[in-house]
Amino acid sequence: MQRKTMALLLVTHLLVGGAGFAAGIYLLPILIAPAAPSSEQVAASQAQATYQGTFKRDLKDSDRLHWGEGKISIGPDAISLMGQLAPGPDYQLYLSPAFVETEADFARLKPQMVHIGPVKTFDNFIVPLPTNVNPADYNSVIIWCETFGQFITAAQYQNH
Repeated sequence: MQRKTMALLLVTHLLVGGAGFAAGIYLLPILIAPAAPSSEQVAASQAQATYQGTFKRDLKDSDRLHWGEGKISIGPDAISLMGQLAPGPDYQLYLSPAFVETEADFARLKPQMVHIGPVKTFDNFIVPLPTNVNPADYNSVIIWCETFGQFITAAQYQNH
């Protein structure tokens, strides 16, 4: 084979391999996600909520691959979402003392935030609230991708 043909084959195979790897990173969380809570389960959780907010797609650091939308509720035992998140790996839920919508703001305020737990579903979720966390001490809910340091979405649920 000619050098030019070998180089072309190498480049095309590397591109296809890279595309497959990227698709795997995107699809794996969807494939291994547990079943999402039903609308009835989320509605029951939201009925007990003390605070509510809204995830919106149009935040500064949200984009077509990193977004959330829907109604977020904070109750005495759980934080729940009736809505959707863009699929991705290693999503974590935080409560913050101030609303953030950028990665820089998240990094700046992270020491003041409290980590609630992982978000494992993308259509609705219910994340248990640790007993030692008082949501009244915070005002916003944030979804963050730990693996890639990526802001996903946020909602303010009270004014401080």
